Amino acid sequence: MAGMAGGGTTSVVIASTKEQLVRAAERLFAEHGVDGVSLRQIGIEAGNANKSAVQYHFGSKENLIQAIFEFRVPHLTRRRQLLAAQRPPDDLRSCVECYLLPVVEEAEHDDSYYMTFLSQLEPAGVGEHPFERMPDELKGPTHDFYRQVSALLPDVPEVLRSSRIDEALAICTHISSDRARSRRHGSPVLPYALYVANLFDGILGFLEAPVSEATLAALTEAAPPLRPRFAVP
Repeated sequence: MAGMAGGGTTSVVIASTKEQLVRAAERLFAEHGVDGVSLRQIGIEAGNANKSAVQYHFGSKENLIQAIFEFRVPHLTRRRQLLAAQRPPDDLRSCVECYLLPVVEEAEHDDSYYMTFLSQLEPAGVGEHPFERMPDELKGPTHDFYRQVSALLPDVPEVLRSSRIDEALAICTHISSDRARSRRHGSPVLPYALYVANLFDGILGFLEAPVSEATLAALTEAAPPLRPRFAVP
């Protein structure tokens, strides 16, 4: 995460404080929603006696939300790169798994609330998505993913491709979030290998589903392509 590393004792202390705040914010946003948590509550949850700690380090809730992405995305990007190096680039399932398997894995970690945070953020009505404010090197892999998947869906009208990709990512977000909640509450879940295989079967089936006559009839040439929502940065 930007600004979370450096030399000297002071930098180490600041880095630790910022990470604690980010982790506390991720968990509280996941459990109560973005609008249901105050900056003061986040500071208290992180064990910081300074009531203005979050404002001091991040300035605003929007910047703190962005910091959560900047904390999680670099690890996800490295994992995606490792997977991509082992798989054919022109295969739709491989492309989807390389991008989404790391976030499915992330949701299995007891100390990560990232997927549930994403599911809470999606309907929160935040103006510009925090993803757009991240450095280009963190945004690049997601833009590449949309282009690659779109190119591998030649039978889907171009105007619908970004929408399908958005919806496929939302499916992954909410299913992974629901599984994480179930695990935390001790509810039964499918064995991991079966869960992953079945999840990707469903996502691929959704992406590749034939476009019906009804959809084609409703589609007009004037319909503009929708801007991607980046449900899973």
